[in-house]
Order: sequence, then C-alpha cells, then structure tokens
Amino acid sequence: MSGEVEFDSKMLEALVCPVTHTTLHYDAEKQELVSKAAELAFPIRDGIPVMLVDEARKLD
Repeated sequence: MSGEVEFDSKMLEALVCPVTHTTLHYDAEKQELVSKAAELAFPIRDGIPVMLVDEARKLD
C-alpha cells in the first residue's frame, strides 16, 4: 500500500476550473485536474484537489 488517498472521480461533476469555469479532466497518472481552457493543472494531494491558481502547474 502506497499510503496515498485515492481521488473520488465523482467529485469532477461538482468541480470546475476556478479561472475559466469550464470542466476539468482527471489525470490519474499525475494526480492532477487539468483545465485545457486555462492551460493549468491543479494538483491532488491526499485525495483532495488543490484548486488554487498559485498551486497550479502551467501546461506545456
């Protein structure tokens, strides 16, 4: 057991990008919620999405 808490993908139905208010894509491998419209990836830590722009990674 890795000790990581799994993200509940049903949460995606309620979450939108805080910048563009568009839908998000769940990247299970990177544990991120991706906003293609804003070109940002929001991290998921201990199963909880961190929806702060300052914490997001800019997409290449």
